[in-house]
Parts: sequence; C-alpha cells; structure tokens
Amino acid sequence: MYPTNRGILKPTNYEWSRFMKAPKYKVIINYVKEQITHGIWPVGSRLPSQRDLAKQFGVNRSTVVTALEELAADGLLEGKLGMGTIVINNTWTLMRSAPPVNWNVQVGRGTHQASLSTVQTINLAESDKSLIQLSKGELSQDLFPLEEMRSVLIKVGHELEPFGYEDPKGNRQLREAIAQYLAQKGIMVDASSILVVSGALQALHLISIGLLERESTVFLENPSYVQSLSTFQSAGMKLHGISMDTEGIIPEMIKEAHQSKNSVLYCHPNFHNPTGTLMGETRRHELLRLAETAQLPIIEDDVYGDLWLDSPPPSPIKSHDRHGNVLYLGSLSKSLNPGLRIGWVAGPEAVIDRLADLKMQTDYGSSSLSQRAAAEWLSSGLYEKHLTNVREHLKVRRNAALEALQKHLGNYAEWEKPEGGFFIWVKMNSDISLSDLYRKALAHGVLINPGRIYATQKMQNFRLSFANAPVEDLIKGIAILESLIED
Repeated sequence: MYPTNRGILKPTNYEWSRFMKAPKYKVIINYVKEQITHGIWPVGSRLPSQRDLAKQFGVNRSTVVTALEELAADGLLEGKLGMGTIVINNTWTLMRSAPPVNWNVQVGRGTHQASLSTVQTINLAESDKSLIQLSKGELSQDLFPLEEMRSVLIKVGHELEPFGYEDPKGNRQLREAIAQYLAQKGIMVDASSILVVSGALQALHLISIGLLERESTVFLENPSYVQSLSTFQSAGMKLHGISMDTEGIIPEMIKEAHQSKNSVLYCHPNFHNPTGTLMGETRRHELLRLAETAQLPIIEDDVYGDLWLDSPPPSPIKSHDRHGNVLYLGSLSKSLNPGLRIGWVAGPEAVIDRLADLKMQTDYGSSSLSQRAAAEWLSSGLYEKHLTNVREHLKVRRNAALEALQKHLGNYAEWEKPEGGFFIWVKMNSDISLSDLYRKALAHGVLINPGRIYATQKMQNFRLSFANAPVEDLIKGIAILESLIED
C-alpha cells in the first residue's frame, strides 16, 4: 500500500498498473475509496486540496473535480464552505443507522493546543527537497561530520555491553562530559545537577508541566521562537512578550510588568531566535540582578551559543548565578545534529530531580546509544574540532546571504548583521505585504518564515536562515524574493 507526503498512501507498482488502466478520474476515485476503506481518511477527515491531488496524480483540476463529484454523489464526500472536501461516510457506514466515531472531534478535545496553521504548513514544507530552504533552523547536511560520526558509532559499538534504561537523569558518563563542557563556559555544576533531555524543546515541556502553576506568566522576548509553539500555553501559562533593543530583552520593561511572584523569565541571550540578537555582558548582569531582587526564575536557552562567527559571546547568565536562580538549557541539535536528540538542563539538584521524574514518566529516558555517542563527541575533543569547521562554513554562508540581501533587497528592507547562530531578521518596507510575499515565495519554490508566527501582533519581518541552503540557493532564493516584490 501506499506511503507518501502528508500521510497519504501511494499505491504499489502492482496497484498502479491495475489502477492506471482505468480513466484518470476513476484512478482518483479508487484511490480515495482505498484511503477511506482502510481508515486513513476516517469520517470527518478533510481531503487534500484539489491542487494537491492534481499534482499528485499528474492531472488537471477538472479531472479531480469530476472524481470528487462522483464520490459526493455516492454519499462518501461533501464539500463544505471554508473547510474543503470532507469525508462524511465510508462504504460500510452507508448501511448503518448509528453514526461513526468522528476523530476530528476527538482531535479537537485534546488538551495540548495545535500549532498555528502557518507553522504546520512550514513544518511540512521543510521536508520538501524541491524548495529553497531559507527558513530551516538546521545545519546543512553538507556540514554533517559523517566520517567522524561513523568512527564514534563504531567505537561506541566496540565498547558496548548489555544495556537497558539509563539513570533517570541520563547516562552518567554523558552528564560528566556535559559538566566538564559547561565548566569551560564558567558554569560549575555537578553531574547530579544535570538532566539529559531529547532536545531543549523537551526541557521546556518538562518545565511547563513540572515547575509552573496554571495561570503563571512566562516573560519572554518579543518576538520569540516560543510564540510559534504551544508548550506553555497548553499547560495553562500566559505568555507576556517584552520588547527588545539591540542588546536583547529590556530589563526595565520586565520590572514594570512583573506584578506576581507566580512567573518566570525565558530568554535567549546568544544569537536569539528569530532576530539573531546577541546580549551584551552588562545586560546579562542586569537581568540576573533583576531576577534575584524580584524572585523571578530564569530559563536561559543557549542552544546557539557555540555557533559564534566573529568572536565568542559573553559568559552565560548561569555562570554568574550563585543562588540557583537560573535553569540553563543546551543542546547538540543545532551545533552537531538534531538526529541525536540530545540536550540538557542544568540547575538546582531538587529541580533536576523533579524534572528527571517527569521525564521517566514521559519516555523513560533518551536513547542509550545516542547518549553514549554524545559522550564520546564531548569528551574526545571531536566536538570542538567540528565546531571550528562549522563556524568557518556558517561565516561564508552568512556573508553570502548579507551580500545577496544588499544586492537584491537593499531598496526594500533593512537588517542587522548577526554575529552568530543561523538567522537574519529582515524588516520589509511597510508598503510590502509580508503575507503575500510568504505565499508567493512558497508558490515559487522559496520558503521563508513570516515574522507573525513569532509574535502576537503583526510584524513586518521575516526570518531568513543561512544555515541550511547551499550558498548558490541562498543567492537564488533572495533574488526570487526581489523579483516577486517587483512584480
């Protein structure tokens, strides 16, 4: 049977040969019936758009319309205004009086909020290799250290002994390697104060359900990557965006808004996502003093901290923390590879114990093999060697993107040069519709992230990533944006 994009089933070669003997609209009818019959599209499901089906089957839209009309006449589908084409019956419920389970209703009853529709579209589009990826927050596969990873996995395999679930806080060898790595940043923590997680996003989820009450306030930069998620909101928290300047989040504005002790500050000092802003050392000290005075816990997200391009950033806020005010998040997903699924939280031991218990309830620990591989990367010196190579290549990509922006969008936008990370925050002229540019760019094979997914208000910005697309695609994609604006 059938896998393809969007969870749609694709017929096997045998089935294709059988189906393709029929008229094309019949092929589509048989395909849709198969999807319904096998429960891939249960009652209440929305079909792919006519455009998507036409593209999938290599036909024009009128052929798709003919097929859908016949299926509607058979009582299986119905077109609903604003919703598209919906499955209303399947081949056996047509003969039943009791209505079937509507999974769409069940999906809507879940406690965790769905992603924004634009975010869902972007998530799907980021797996489309035909698109120029100016959005993707992931290192290019060209920068994946394949030979070194093979060597690490072979070494780990040769040393492998029978293993099961790891310690609730994670593999001890990895936590000790992380502690040594953090010491180089001035963060002095013991392995017992470190929790291994499956990326920093899981850390945020554990914090949201394990440390914060419902109706708590999460202060964060405005804009912020966290606004594009539903992690805190689904746990009953309220997000309160705080304005930024060239140094990052503004402490005085936090102080003015901070009315209750039932709150926490999430911040992203190094190469902020999405703006690329780097927080200065003085601002970091100001934030820590505010947090200590106001009894405001800080979640410091430092997943891009190793990806400096011009000079190392100031020491993390956590390195100056003497009262356990700061939870420090790190990860190998941005700097090495997201497929390892290795990140960490460093903080007071009681907090780490609590989060470790919740992680055990969630997934009983991250992959043992990934943890052993990560420990080898951090303890052997391979990670630092890899970072040197990544920084060199990212700097070339950043400079190429900046040059292309100046050449093609200099008359239409403004931006700041990022000193590290992945992103350039591009602010378009006010007379240019960002939503139109996003949609038209996608239709012309270029994916960008519109600023509105990172804030509660409309923003005249988009996030451009220089980390993923080849240099020639970066230049080509930016040139296409220019042509779309001029048209």
